[in-house]
Amino acid sequence: MTALTESTGASGLVVDGLRKEFGGHTAVDCVSFTLRPGGSLGIVGESGCGKTTTARMLVGLETPDAGTVHLGGRDRSARARSRAERLARAREIQMVFQDPYLSLDPRISVSACIEEVLRLHFPLDAAPARRRRVAELLDQVGLGEREAAALPRRLSGGQRQRVAIARALAARPQVLILDEAVAALDVSIQAQILDLLAGIRRDEGIGFLFVSHDLAVVRHITDEVVVLRAGRIVESGPTASVLTGPGHPYTRLLLDSVPRPGWDPARISAGRRALA
Repeated sequence: MTALTESTGASGLVVDGLRKEFGGHTAVDCVSFTLRPGGSLGIVGESGCGKTTTARMLVGLETPDAGTVHLGGRDRSARARSRAERLARAREIQMVFQDPYLSLDPRISVSACIEEVLRLHFPLDAAPARRRRVAELLDQVGLGEREAAALPRRLSGGQRQRVAIARALAARPQVLILDEAVAALDVSIQAQILDLLAGIRRDEGIGFLFVSHDLAVVRHITDEVVVLRAGRIVESGPTASVLTGPGHPYTRLLLDSVPRPGWDPARISAGRRALA
């Protein structure tokens, strides 16, 4: 277990020794970290490094071949045995995906999409209470009655991502995983969504786990960061420390790969060959 895990105790999301193979290929290998309650942690690395596979194991879309996942001291590692257990786990950890259009049902309105989640997780709530909660959630993400009545195709990319966030919040999760959740948005819309998420974290106390290749996003929104390379953690710690003074050559290469004035693609390619 890493120092990061040991320092925060078992009251948050504690990941220890996760491993996942696909057809003999090790996608995730001995990954350990902790997301403290109400904290914000980034998982960064290039495409194929194991970020999304890790996230899918945390939310229950993949079963680890080894390792454990605990939330609030409860083991989430084994496959859920019943529908009630699957629902309970889904309430604890929700995920927002990169493409909000693909993750939303195109056949139903925004309000019906969110009310469906409320009906699934809180079946004893009366219909008027559910409708009030839908309005509250949409207001929380900056949407109103016009958007509530619309189909997803009538909304902009930023509005659709706000709907996806509202839908995830409807389950009242303890942890929200955002898998490249702003990658497909324009920079100005990204900033709006990130500010929205910062406000939700402050007001609701939800823990955020950001899966991203965008170091500027991670620097803006997370307290701690884990750097993955080929499925293994090569560096972790406070975001400001890791991204300002990286200790591993791969982390330095990721930082050097961010385009800026004077950026030299040939030098980056040489750095990748040196690490291979």
